[in-house]
Amino acid sequence: MRYPTAISQLLDFDITEIGSGTASVTVKVDADRHGNQQGTVHGGFLVELADAAIGTAHSTLMRPAESFTSIDLRAVFLRPVWSDTLTARAVPTHSGKTITHYHCDIVRQSDGKTVATATSTVMTLVGDRASGR
Repeated sequence: MRYPTAISQLLDFDITEIGSGTASVTVKVDADRHGNQQGTVHGGFLVELADAAIGTAHSTLMRPAESFTSIDLRAVFLRPVWSDTLTARAVPTHSGKTITHYHCDIVRQSDGKTVATATSTVMTLVGDRASGR
């Protein structure tokens, strides 16, 4: 597993929990720094946080000569965030030979409420397909 990644360093993401196929990534957010036109934390930032948690979770399953790529990512936004600490926790919902489906909740530390959820499908690449990735 390569960590920290360049994007995680840029966005100040921290791995706060990691297990086999699971991961939690935490970040302090503020609308002044991470905001959109409405003055709340940008949805794209939340999607990147979920993607980082899902990618970190899947990277724990990689063996030598394996890599992975996301096939899809879908986010649902439930409530706004202005300033808080957010934690994205990714867990697999189904694991096959090469395809794994993940669910990720992003939760506000201040009140424990979920601000967004994401689902993603990840494909494990083996051998030549994984080379250079």
